[in-house]
Amino acid sequence: MPSRPLSIMRLLAHLTSAAVGGTLIVLEALYLYLSPKLPSVEVLKTAKFQTPMRLYSQDLRLIGEYGEQRRQPIDFEAIPPLFIKALLAAEDDQFYTHMGVNLNGLARAAFELARTGSIQSGGSTITMQVARNFFLTKEQTFVRKFNEILLALRIEGHLDKNAILTLYCNKIFLGNRAYGIAAAAEVYFGKPLSELSLPELAMIAGLPKAPSAYNPASNPERARERRDWILGRMLHLGDIDLSAYQAAVAAPVSARVYQTHLDIPAPYVAEMARREVFAQYGENAYTDGLRVFTTIRGDWQLTADRAVAGGLADYDQRHGYRGAEAHIADTRQWRSQLATVPVVQGLVPAVVTEVKSEGITVVLGDGTQLDLTEKNALAGMKRHLDQTRFSRTITDFTGVFKTGDLIRLRGAGKHWELAQLPEAQATLVALDPLDGAIRALAGGFDFGASHFNRATQARRQPGSSFKPFIYASALERGFTAASIFNDAPIVFNDPDQKEPWRPENDNGEYYGPMRLREALYLSRNMVSIRVLQAVGIHNAIDSLTRFGFEPSELSPNLSLALGTPTFTPLQMATGYAIFANGGYRVSPYLIERIEDASGNPLFTANPERVCPACGTPGTENTAAAPAAPRVMDARIAYIMDSMLKDVIRRGTGTRALQLKRGDIAGKTGTTNGPRDAWFSGYNPTLVTSVWFGFDDNRVLGANEYGSTAALPIWMNFMGAALAGTPEVYRPRPPGILSVRIDPDTGLRAIPGGHAFEEELFLEESAPGAFSAAPGSPDGEDARLPDDIL
Repeated sequence: MPSRPLSIMRLLAHLTSAAVGGTLIVLEALYLYLSPKLPSVEVLKTAKFQTPMRLYSQDLRLIGEYGEQRRQPIDFEAIPPLFIKALLAAEDDQFYTHMGVNLNGLARAAFELARTGSIQSGGSTITMQVARNFFLTKEQTFVRKFNEILLALRIEGHLDKNAILTLYCNKIFLGNRAYGIAAAAEVYFGKPLSELSLPELAMIAGLPKAPSAYNPASNPERARERRDWILGRMLHLGDIDLSAYQAAVAAPVSARVYQTHLDIPAPYVAEMARREVFAQYGENAYTDGLRVFTTIRGDWQLTADRAVAGGLADYDQRHGYRGAEAHIADTRQWRSQLATVPVVQGLVPAVVTEVKSEGITVVLGDGTQLDLTEKNALAGMKRHLDQTRFSRTITDFTGVFKTGDLIRLRGAGKHWELAQLPEAQATLVALDPLDGAIRALAGGFDFGASHFNRATQARRQPGSSFKPFIYASALERGFTAASIFNDAPIVFNDPDQKEPWRPENDNGEYYGPMRLREALYLSRNMVSIRVLQAVGIHNAIDSLTRFGFEPSELSPNLSLALGTPTFTPLQMATGYAIFANGGYRVSPYLIERIEDASGNPLFTANPERVCPACGTPGTENTAAAPAAPRVMDARIAYIMDSMLKDVIRRGTGTRALQLKRGDIAGKTGTTNGPRDAWFSGYNPTLVTSVWFGFDDNRVLGANEYGSTAALPIWMNFMGAALAGTPEVYRPRPPGILSVRIDPDTGLRAIPGGHAFEEELFLEESAPGAFSAAPGSPDGEDARLPDDIL
């Protein structure tokens, strides 16, 4: 008779066999039930990651990024070997030896499930985490875990270990919108993954377990503990030696949250491109990793932003200090409040800590103390009284500043000056006149304060900068640059108006009969009105429509001659491109090409281009691009170009002579008030339009014109953009004659006479008659042509 203990052992053996058999039957049944429902792991071979859209300048510098997830997918070769060791030490040190599952870990997870009803320790390998992250939820159930195991086994059968690890490193969420280890390096340390140190790599390797709990920016102590534990595991596994371990654990936690690093901040440009791409691709634009390459030149964009900021600062300097930006009464809050105030376009916030008659003491956000006096930062300071008045130079500052005032400074080191956030605005847009490519665009002073893009959205009166289009229409209808018009007062009586219209010249002076060329470079309003009268309003509108302006935008009355319709600076720059390129209409465009995440082309711009010649003899349009339409006779464009060059040589734009270039041309513009100041100008390779004013249409104040407010911005930009480039001159088209004329009459100068100027004429419009000699029997009045207007 068998002993009792032996019987118990046999019973236990039978029960164990039955349990194992039953478990295997259950597992096999689950496999047969779940396996057909599992997704195919083949999709992992071509996995696409949700990646933000990135925008680049023409010279491949990042100018914008849009998308919910910050991610930079990388290849296995780009993963630092030390990071792989740190990750495996933290998550799965048997990754390269198991078949996708770790039996010990699974047994531990199964025990926890039986004991508590939930799984606490996980037991998931990196392969199982890939299965979960790509195909499953994070629900803690037995069925989900079993699916995870099955998928992991399948993944191991289809992909090699390096491919699995690469998927993991690109997919995993690591906190603060960072998905993947490359994005985490930028988010927490502000530098590429390849530049991270051992302790920084170990800190990122510790994030997958709990991105929030071990976030080095918000929980630095817990992140340090996790990092040091991983470093200890690496030492134990032989991945690092003792000296490397000791140096790494001694390293401080330097992580913080870094915003996307842009090579060139160009928010107005980036927003324009974003809207255009979104209109084409919808929400996928933010997730498919599109790479958008714009026409912007990075160095010119930086120059444009600096020019606009500098022009606004100069205006504020002329009109005086308006007062503190804010006031912080509690001295204990000075430093903490300064930490919340951003630097805007180089304007650094500071708090006044002491006020004396000779100056003030301020503190910066980093604790730096500065003494500002009338001998340095406050030299020549005036107080703003209103839009047209400012005080005398201040010598006693006790009535100007108070302790606790939040002010702005510009400078660095030992050289600082008082500044302030501008209330006025300015915008600049620059185009390639040969195809309309936008090369630089500053939509305002600060995108953060105002998303309104003044280059494309602000419709303002261009004033006299519109006159060249009226004059071009006159040349098309037989008038010449030497045609005489009377610069004299004129009154219009309109029965529909209570008061007659009495237009005036800007300076209130009248010069009498003058040539069209003179009238343009001196910007005489009365002549422009008489020119439009002579041309005919509807004839002029026909020409203006051809030049690219919409008829609905053009007021059918004589005020059109003074630039009273409203246009955007981009429209004005596009119009001036006709003068710059010799008479062709081009359309502005911003996006040069779009590629998918793999670099495959999705879109390539094919704009109309100026051809043939483009101003250079022998040049032909060899590109497969449509030709830009000619909208102005080449000869008229050439004559208009010479007249606009005279604006700079001897007219309202003479300040631009400082650029020491003979190939630049343009026109100032100032509207009543003055409320708008313009300068639109070009050389044959670049056309730029600048507007200056207030968004709420306030007056700019005394002595503010296109030549004082807008032209300096244009000069600062064009001077830098054209620096080091040769001057470019278009060849004279056939059919133009250069004739010596009497500057007073516009007629041919008498042979041998001393007073004459060279003037350009269409050969069919060249004057035939000679001017009467002074002292002739016909008298002084005979020196004026009969058709004076």
